[in-house]
Amino acid sequence: MSKKLIVVGDRVLIAPEEGAERTKVGLYLPPTAVDNQQVQGGRIMATGPGLPMPDPGDPTDEPWRTGPRETRFLPMQARVGDYALFFRRAAVEITFETERYLVVPQTAILALVRDSGTDLDVEL
Repeated sequence: MSKKLIVVGDRVLIAPEEGAERTKVGLYLPPTAVDNQQVQGGRIMATGPGLPMPDPGDPTDEPWRTGPRETRFLPMQARVGDYALFFRRAAVEITFETERYLVVPQTAILALVRDSGTDLDVEL
């Protein structure tokens, strides 16, 4: 039976790249950042749905209210396949089916590198 790892909320699942001065995508990390493990990079393997948002059409939150409520999410900037540079101290390390990953909140991500052909915010 195969298992599926589901990322929740505004978190991303990252396959970490181990401390190199220059990342595989060409970002240069200063030795002080690598030595102190302040920042780290890795490839995003999965993302959560984003931050849940309250229903704007429901001005009162009535817990006794019956009926289905549709959950809406503020979409994430991070996408599967992006390379993320993030604060290492915010990451939680997990092992899933013998693979090591880091779960990182989107707020800890400093920058994303996305392959060309998609919408980059800044062309370098």
